[in-house]
Amino acid sequence: MLRISEIFYSLQGESNTVGFPTVFLRLTGCPLRCNYCDTSYAFSGGVKMSIVDILAEVEKYSCTYVCVTGGEPLAQLACLDLLTQLADANFNVSLETSGALDVSNVDTRIVKVMDLKTPSSGESEKNCYENIDFLNQQDQVKFVIAGDDDYDWSKKMVENYNLSQRCQVLFSPVVPQQNPTELAEKILADRLPVRFQIQLHKFLWQDAQGK
Repeated sequence: MLRISEIFYSLQGESNTVGFPTVFLRLTGCPLRCNYCDTSYAFSGGVKMSIVDILAEVEKYSCTYVCVTGGEPLAQLACLDLLTQLADANFNVSLETSGALDVSNVDTRIVKVMDLKTPSSGESEKNCYENIDFLNQQDQVKFVIAGDDDYDWSKKMVENYNLSQRCQVLFSPVVPQQNPTELAEKILADRLPVRFQIQLHKFLWQDAQGK
């Protein structure tokens, strides 16, 4: 059983599948309290569902892509079984995770989209850098950037861990703290090997969920 905050169908607003119709499974609960969090409603509540029932709900949408998100999905141990069963059912599955919890046991078919928490999050001390060893070319590391300090820190992490050679790297602005155009210009000026991304769903629907 897993506690689910919501299951919904929308366009993917982030990552390298941005724009694709996607079924989102938002799991309840998170051990972090990032200052810029836009899904705090998922910290508690939700409804208990079996993996069988979750898969049945996902299949109703006849959609190839599934994104397991939160909260922090890996805070629920049964999430690992859910991910494997989704992959067994031939879905293209991504996992959005904070990077604070162990990803070593995540099924290798799953695309991991892992935050490294920047200083402005207030939770950077909880980054589990050992997780980087379990990333590969299909995976992505995301840096959520709220200003110059975050940007400089993120640049250093990309360099120190040679992230662009290990996986895909995403830089995303916290709007309005970080002007998106200014962030894009910094990336170009510094010739960083990263992908700029902006949350598509917030432009289309002006909300965090994308629905």
